[in-house]
Amino acid sequence: MFVQVINGKVADGGAARKLGERWVSELGADASGWLGSTAGVTADGELVVLARFASAEAAQRNSERPEQGAWWAEMEKLFVEEPRFADYDDVLLVGGGGSDEAGFVQVMVGHTTDPDRERQLTQEFAEVGAAFRPDILGGVVGIHDDGTFTQAFYFTSEQDARQGEKLEPPAELRAAFEEESQLTSGVRFLDLTEPWLDTAR
Repeated sequence: MFVQVINGKVADGGAARKLGERWVSELGADASGWLGSTAGVTADGELVVLARFASAEAAQRNSERPEQGAWWAEMEKLFVEEPRFADYDDVLLVGGGGSDEAGFVQVMVGHTTDPDRERQLTQEFAEVGAAFRPDILGGVVGIHDDGTFTQAFYFTSEQDARQGEKLEPPAELRAAFEEESQLTSGVRFLDLTEPWLDTAR
């Protein structure tokens, strides 16, 4: 799976949502290799989009469509700062990936000093985390070789997520969490309390 992440402050979250819905209804059906998308606007007005494609080549074909260029020209006008782009072609899935049933999505962007170890720790959580945190419906994690990463976790609700954060992790995860906190820095939490969730049909 290939994931492109776009984020940046927008002037009008409602207008951004309408454009996102228009993309799904008018462009999504003909977008070769499009698997789905997760998007939303944070409380302080930052738009976050994770677009999932079968491959980087499929995403590139979509970008080259004239109708995609016209749509992006409209979306780009809504940004009040230069949007940031990150492409991940080696994505890790937690619990099968994201879920359109999520009531809350938390996106984390940051840096790790050891990308390989970060991938291993993500796999460890994917294997044993479900029993510990049933509120987590799934996750999508992209880690670049330079250490920059984007993680998106899908929760049943924000209330469940906040309660889950207070739980003491089991012994097999405690050391992994402590190690991860030492490896990562500059982490920003982008909370999507009203996520826009779409999967290709």
